Amino acid sequence: MSAHRPWEAAETLPRGEAGNTRVDHLVVLDLVPANARVLDIGCGDGALLALLRDRRGVDGRGIELSREGVNACLARGLPVIQGDADTDLANYPDDAFDVVVLSQTIQATRNPRIVLEHLLRIGRQVIISFPNFGHWRVRSELALRGRMPVTALMPEEWYETQNIHHCTIRDFVGLCRTVNAEIEKATALDASGRPMRFAMPWWVWNLMGAQGVFLLRRGTGGAPRPMARDAVARENP
Repeated sequence: MSAHRPWEAAETLPRGEAGNTRVDHLVVLDLVPANARVLDIGCGDGALLALLRDRRGVDGRGIELSREGVNACLARGLPVIQGDADTDLANYPDDAFDVVVLSQTIQATRNPRIVLEHLLRIGRQVIISFPNFGHWRVRSELALRGRMPVTALMPEEWYETQNIHHCTIRDFVGLCRTVNAEIEKATALDASGRPMRFAMPWWVWNLMGAQGVFLLRRGTGGAPRPMARDAVARENP
């Protein structure tokens, strides 16, 4: 973990916010350097990758699980292949990209720890965003109604959702420690998708943030090699 306090609120949104561009995409845009080599995993219809190409001039690639998403990306002129983060990241060499992006996807992977370890291996920097299951609306839905929440970031019913590993901001920080990931920057976005405007203790972010956005890199000791699946099974019988 980094020695400095990473929990700094974003001071401003990136310039040029317009149209229907998602604010969390603009936050990611602000973290990616110009002309970087970028891999966007779970890139959906390619909206974020196209934004990075058009506004940062990145050399971007994408992996998307759904054929519909791949077709939408190809229609945008984006070099995207159909693939699965849980199985295909092992095929990429170390330090293959300057930045690897996993936006609103880690909670849908089967093995988030292994996926994160691969991201830290193949990217010099890693940007991850995810819905915060510790947000007060989620807590109140569970506490008062006794039901799995349905929100803007988690819109499907529990029996239809692809989100199989919900986590809180605090949970994710703990995972970063486990895999020796250094948090360079982090912010929480409120329910409207806008960065929270003032620095706060982590527990406030965990309660008030609807989603978290993290910029990571390998710790000084290096990220551990991704664990084999049978080792994970032994560790979590």
